[in-house]
Amino acid sequence: MKILHTSDWHIGKRLGRHDRMSEFRGVLLEVERIADERDVDLVLVSGDVWDRPIPPMDALTVGLETMLRLAERRGVVVVAGNHDSPELFEALRPLLRPRGVHLIGAIERPDEGALVGPDDLGVPAVVAGFPFLREGRVVDFMREAGQWYRAYADRVSAITGAYNEALVAAAGDDAVPILMAHFMVGGVTVDRGAPRGERELHMGDAYTATAQAIPAGPQYVAMGHIHAPQPVPGSPVPAQYAGSLLALDFGEAGEKKRVVVVDAEPGRLATIESVPITQGRPLVRLTDEWDAIESRADELAGSFLDLTVKTTATDLTLADRARETFPLLVKVRAWRPEGERRERLVKGHRTWPELYAEYVTREHGEAAPDDLLAAFREVLEEAADAPA
Repeated sequence: MKILHTSDWHIGKRLGRHDRMSEFRGVLLEVERIADERDVDLVLVSGDVWDRPIPPMDALTVGLETMLRLAERRGVVVVAGNHDSPELFEALRPLLRPRGVHLIGAIERPDEGALVGPDDLGVPAVVAGFPFLREGRVVDFMREAGQWYRAYADRVSAITGAYNEALVAAAGDDAVPILMAHFMVGGVTVDRGAPRGERELHMGDAYTATAQAIPAGPQYVAMGHIHAPQPVPGSPVPAQYAGSLLALDFGEAGEKKRVVVVDAEPGRLATIESVPITQGRPLVRLTDEWDAIESRADELAGSFLDLTVKTTATDLTLADRARETFPLLVKVRAWRPEGERRERLVKGHRTWPELYAEYVTREHGEAAPDDLLAAFREVLEEAADAPA
């Protein structure tokens, strides 16, 4: 049996002012092509199908149509991630199940919706779906077991432990037990040198589980939430973060995106293959002087750009020139190396324009130009007139 594991589609996410729906359509068509070419029997989507709980109509349509097309030739199981709406998943669940798409939005008892078995999937597999657990959420079957008050990591382990027992019992000797979940295991590798597509609120210690949350019973564990493709650290069984399909922000620039194709049969651990994703524009972060950057305009024309321009003086036209030269520009900033640590300016009895003029003089070694101060005053007036 072959299984395709994919995750963190984030359909609808923008990059700065740029809409990326054409990229999402292209990369999801590539997933469909891989599923057909590899003749996979089951598709697992481990959360964050959409970037917002209530996605825009075009994003909602693309996600639903993709899942339905994938389900034309095999079963599809999808859990809700931290960006998804559990309520939306549960509302769509009875509508999509007859079409072969099994959505799991809420954390359910193992015997009341958390497990999807061979009768539904058409293959000898049992999948336990574990959607994202919000820190303050009380899970009913844990409350009865007296475990709802535990720390987050302990609650995650308690849920996966309960699913593990049910999986092993339901699979027996004739089916492949699979756990699919959306949470972070401590020790994952994540580049935090720039903003990433993961929601920062759900990436801290309060939302980190330990390797003990990965039980030994499943033959494969399909994980979502972390966008950098990698094995799950400390797992006793084959377990992978499939990663996001596109680089969603500049902290993901350069990451090799993929889907995971899993080969599994009852009674043995799964083997995995990373299949590269080729769709999606490159994301490039670049620091240099303007002339050097501008000379690479043809090379960089197809990339989303985060530019840091080295300068020795105030440059009021930098942003306009950068946008004109690079249509896919996302961010641009001027950077002037500091020769010494600056003390914090205190407003005191000065007006905001006076304070800003002093800041410009201190940071750039020259008096603030009149047109810059005029622009600053306009911003202050607009802010003062803006509705609360």
